[in-house]
Amino acid sequence: MPPPMPATSLHTIPIASRPPQSSIIRGTLYFISFNTACILCNATQFALTPLLLIPFPVAKRWYEEGIRYTKGTFGILLVLMSQWFAPTSIELTLEGDLKAEDIIIRDPKTGNVVELNLPSKHVMMGNHQVYADWLYLWCFDYYARTHKDVLIILKRSLKWIPLIGWGMQFFRFIFLARSWSADRVHLGKSLEREALRAQKSHNPFSLMIFPEGTLISPNTRPLSKKFADKMGISDLSHVLLPRSTGLLFVLRTLAPSVPSLKLVDVTIGYPGIDPASYGQEYYTLRSIFMQGIPPPKVHIHLRIFDVARDIPIGDLSKTSGIGRGAEASESEKQAFDLWLRERWTEKDRWMADFYRDGKFPSAKGSANIPLVLRSNLDVLNAYSFFVPVLIIRFGLKVKAWLF
Repeated sequence: MPPPMPATSLHTIPIASRPPQSSIIRGTLYFISFNTACILCNATQFALTPLLLIPFPVAKRWYEEGIRYTKGTFGILLVLMSQWFAPTSIELTLEGDLKAEDIIIRDPKTGNVVELNLPSKHVMMGNHQVYADWLYLWCFDYYARTHKDVLIILKRSLKWIPLIGWGMQFFRFIFLARSWSADRVHLGKSLEREALRAQKSHNPFSLMIFPEGTLISPNTRPLSKKFADKMGISDLSHVLLPRSTGLLFVLRTLAPSVPSLKLVDVTIGYPGIDPASYGQEYYTLRSIFMQGIPPPKVHIHLRIFDVARDIPIGDLSKTSGIGRGAEASESEKQAFDLWLRERWTEKDRWMADFYRDGKFPSAKGSANIPLVLRSNLDVLNAYSFFVPVLIIRFGLKVKAWLF
């Protein structure tokens, strides 16, 4: 009988082939810990809604800041769940003109990374390997101190998921029907509203987007090949061909409202995955958090583009109103599509290097960032300081006193 596989090596085995994992206790504790925080977050959000009935601007500002706080608590919660149930770290490498001393801020005493100096207003685009991508990028935003201002574009059906879906509606995430003709105006209005709000309040802005549109998988790999054949271009090996329409629309809509907008481009890699296989065969949210088999490291290769200077989004001088992205000329669309495919070809090459060497190539500096909270106080923040519980207790005492 062969010796048992060390737990630290289980991530290299496809989930279907792993030995049975006793995860009832861990799964129960995770379920209770995560959902308790979600309930408290939701309760705080609902408790804030009466402020919208008060006809004074200050009440609306209090509401906006309260909702922004709850969005931050959820970002903190994701870091905490990783710290408690799925310990890992982010291995950050830099590309292009980025310098480690400009991006990575360390504690002068310990040398530990305490913050990432990313642009305060950015669109973050990445390749899509596993469902946990968005989670780890939100944790990444935690270190950039933009976790209170994350915006995600999702399919409409997710808005009705109990607790999570309700919270995402309060967060003003953008829900789409996956029909461009139906979604274009709604997306344009939502993006411009959020951009103007960020500019007016001087708060950060972080929109997360995956131009591939879906995970790379046995089902989507042939679709990428079919799309490549249709367009008369070469398919890629380790990522899907990106779709440029949505990203171009996003950048053209945001750029006039946010002159300093940057595109934060991340390439994500997970250890242990066979290059001929797919990420979801090794890492699911269940296997990571409920079975306790996270990636030992989440590798993120970073580069940053100035939207106005570095990216061919076309001439915006003659556009007006909502939906600027749809007004690009055919030549502008083709130029952007080519630019985006070139970036994805680079990602494909970096992923090949990652699968071969176990890391992304970088001569610009790197840093290892353990996914842990910066402060013990953030544990209470993750649970909204139990404010809803205190409100209920206070209400019961008032009721007892009155009646």
